[in-house]
Amino acid sequence: MKDLTAIEQAPRDALRGLQLERLRRAVAWVEERVPLYRDRLRQAGVRAEDLRSLDDLRRLPFTVKADFRDTYPFGLLAVPMDEVIRLHASSGTTGKPIVVAYTRGDLETWSEVMARTLMAGGVGPDDVVHNAYGYGLFTGGLGFHYGAERVGAAVIPMSGGFTERQLTALTDFRSTVLCSTPSYALHLAEALEEAGIASKDLALRVGFFGAEPWTEGMRDALESRLNIMALNIYGLSEVIGPGVSVECPERKGMHVAEDHFLPEIVDPTTLEPLPPGATGELVLTTLTKKALPVLRYRTRDLTAIEPEPCACGRTLVRIRRIMARTDDMLIIRGVNVYPSQIEHVLMQVAGVEPHYLLVVRREGALDTLEVQVEARAGVAEAGPEAMRGLAAQVRRRIHEVIGLGADVTVVPPKTIERSQGKAKRVQDLRRQGGTS
Repeated sequence: MKDLTAIEQAPRDALRGLQLERLRRAVAWVEERVPLYRDRLRQAGVRAEDLRSLDDLRRLPFTVKADFRDTYPFGLLAVPMDEVIRLHASSGTTGKPIVVAYTRGDLETWSEVMARTLMAGGVGPDDVVHNAYGYGLFTGGLGFHYGAERVGAAVIPMSGGFTERQLTALTDFRSTVLCSTPSYALHLAEALEEAGIASKDLALRVGFFGAEPWTEGMRDALESRLNIMALNIYGLSEVIGPGVSVECPERKGMHVAEDHFLPEIVDPTTLEPLPPGATGELVLTTLTKKALPVLRYRTRDLTAIEPEPCACGRTLVRIRRIMARTDDMLIIRGVNVYPSQIEHVLMQVAGVEPHYLLVVRREGALDTLEVQVEARAGVAEAGPEAMRGLAAQVRRRIHEVIGLGADVTVVPPKTIERSQGKAKRVQDLRRQGGTS
């Protein structure tokens, strides 16, 4: 397979024509088959034949996460169950899980976009893909698995956990590609160092990291400690899973598979479309899915679209790194704080590891934020005075960058709990009614 497919290099006019054709078909499909969309399209006064250009996208109704839960489990299906051959679901940490379904054709599409994701990092038949994303109801593991098989690579279906077994596979099987959350990749890097295994002695050359926000500082840490090129990926179960977008080696944003997923950026308050380059909420419309298509799904992820041509040769637009969500923002004494902002500050302070936990409490009528962060081994070995000095430095930087006074606790290495999946960065005790 070539590194670039024809559609990834298509002229913009041709791509927009394809998108409009597929959008009309998608709208007609849900209007006929999904009661929720039939009602909303009728209320909006729009039908598939009314779509004259992609600008008419704004006339279509939005879809939100609550729509999945309100129609749980199969109310959004556009096909009968005898055409569904795969079900996935979210973890359901807030209410009922979000259930998504796939026809055989949908799985072909998913495999295709995941193959293109891996090809963006040069993955092909000669590679051994170490897949440490979770298998099961989570879409990550199987998404990467089928994409890797599609490009002809050998796949190691590791999933998460069993660290010693992970290290054995990385060394003995000569894995060339690592797929995992960035926090788990860092955990593996630490485990390799503790085992005395030098990254230069591994065969790894590229990693695909996503499922949680991560910073350029985290990229630097992963690339230096694992001796790899770290690429950012983006996707979500409600749309298809991983495979929506991926960085190329230029690493100036993630190319969207626009022939299957139509992106737009809206103001999260007014819901009005924003121009290219403006930061807002990412909204995605599936153009080719059959089992569970979505119109204008509000992802809650904040980013911007970069339409300029990329040096890699792809004409697909890029989205910037997802640094925050509209629904993970913390408001501390009137200051808006995103966990990724704290991580960005921490990565600029020498002496700390990229392992941290934000603890939010309510003391009387005031909210407080405690930042717990691990010190590097050398600082911890230097003693309590060095730890206190590092804490003061971190506290000062947070105030300078974010404008918030936070309590900072620097803890010894390996103190903060590691996650095998998405890292748990926030402990909000206000929601538990606690003050400590």
